[in-house]
Formats: sequence, C-alpha cells, structure tokens
Amino acid sequence: MSAELDHPVIVFDGVCVLCSRWVDFILRHDRAGRFRLASMQGVHGRSLLVAHGLSPDDPVSFLLVDQGKGYSDTDAIARVLGQLGGRWRLAGRVLRAIPRPLRDRVYRWVARHRYRLFGRREQCRVPEAAQAWRFMD
Repeated sequence: MSAELDHPVIVFDGVCVLCSRWVDFILRHDRAGRFRLASMQGVHGRSLLVAHGLSPDDPVSFLLVDQGKGYSDTDAIARVLGQLGGRWRLAGRVLRAIPRPLRDRVYRWVARHRYRLFGRREQCRVPEAAQAWRFMD
C-alpha cells in the first residue's frame, strides 16, 4: 500500500526556509511518526501536487494528503495541528475559528512572498539519517 494511504503526507517546498522550519516543527512534535514528508521538488511531492490540482512549478499552497484526500492552505495546517494533539489541537481549533477567506488570504500572501520574507536555500533540504524514513524522496 502506498504511503499516501498508510500515512498522511505533507508536501513542502524543499528550498524555502519557512517551509523547512515547518518540517522541523513536524519532526519535533509528531513523535508518533504519523506524517510523511515530500518535497515539491521531488517525484512524489510533484505528483501529489498535480493530482490535487496544484501547480508544482508555482505552488502557493501547502498540501496535506490524508487518506487520498487533499487539503490545502490553512485547512491543511489546522488538520496537521489537530492530529498532533495536545495544545496543538487547540491551536488548530483557534485557527479554524477565524473565517476561512481571511485566514487563507493572509496565508497566500505569506506564501507568495515566502522567499523574500524568510529566504531560500540553494538546494533542497537533506534529511538527517535518523529522520530519513519520514521523507518520501
């Protein structure tokens, strides 16, 4: 069975510094190892973006694929936080309390300007050996 069906998959921008910090957050707080990670620059991440109607060449959305269904933008973030449990579940609920058009507008503005605001790496993030099993590419 594929990883997309066995585990939720988070597709992230492997050269974005902000996105790499989000990956660090997931690795630190997902102690159960439920999420898998796929860089949008890799084969799996690119194919998941295309399969869920997002451009792999100009992504301005965060993608979570859970049980074959794609979630994007702040809905995806809220779902991830909810699955982390504890105080993060509460943070996900608070995020969902904000009207979606407003929270997604802010999210998309940050996403469009992420390289200018947070920086860009020359190459994709390389996982540490102890965490490599979490990455799909």
